[in-house]
Amino acid sequence: MRMSARRLHGFTLIEVLIALVIMAVMAGMAWRGLDAVLRSREISQAHLDRTTRLQTVLAQWEQDLRLLQDSQLVPALAFDGASLRLTRATEQGLQVVVWTVRNGELDRWATPPVTTQDALTQAYERSLQPLSLAEGSVRTLQGLQEWQVYFYRGSAWSHAQSSDDVQQPAAPAQPPSQPAPGVPQRKKLPNGVRIVLSFLPDSGYGGPVTRQLQLGPQQQ
Repeated sequence: MRMSARRLHGFTLIEVLIALVIMAVMAGMAWRGLDAVLRSREISQAHLDRTTRLQTVLAQWEQDLRLLQDSQLVPALAFDGASLRLTRATEQGLQVVVWTVRNGELDRWATPPVTTQDALTQAYERSLQPLSLAEGSVRTLQGLQEWQVYFYRGSAWSHAQSSDDVQQPAAPAQPPSQPAPGVPQRKKLPNGVRIVLSFLPDSGYGGPVTRQLQLGPQQQ
């Protein structure tokens, strides 16, 4: 009777070891669950950051196009396969903006606003120099594989480089300023612009992203 009463008040070594093993297994399972939750949260946050970044960049792209302004001096909108170049209106004057893809990045480059024809021509000439673009560009998106730009002319979309309708302006009252050498010939503005962005498989952006914008009559 004494031995039975003594065993009722304690645990054997085997029982203690079994309890420790069970607690260790439960702790491991709990840690794995917590780690999975933390990883899922990090992935969701990274996806949200990428989505927010993409929407911000596309909003800036749309803003540039909405403020498109034809100076009648340099091309208001042109695409050469690597860069989308445009002139936009600001409160301080006209500004030359260049969107370009380089080394898997979508960059934006912009000049300070100008108010004279000579300054605008010089700004546009500077936008044609690769070194100027490389030094002053702001990185907007990474992981970009390629992009395509389309213009809407007449009643159909076509690749921007295949649209070469040269604008024939009406005879002005005074002779217009001649564009500087190297500045492309002005072309008719399209009725809309579409951009298609394709990303690298490991970029986290998924499939291609398409955004298009109709240009208003005030920009024609």
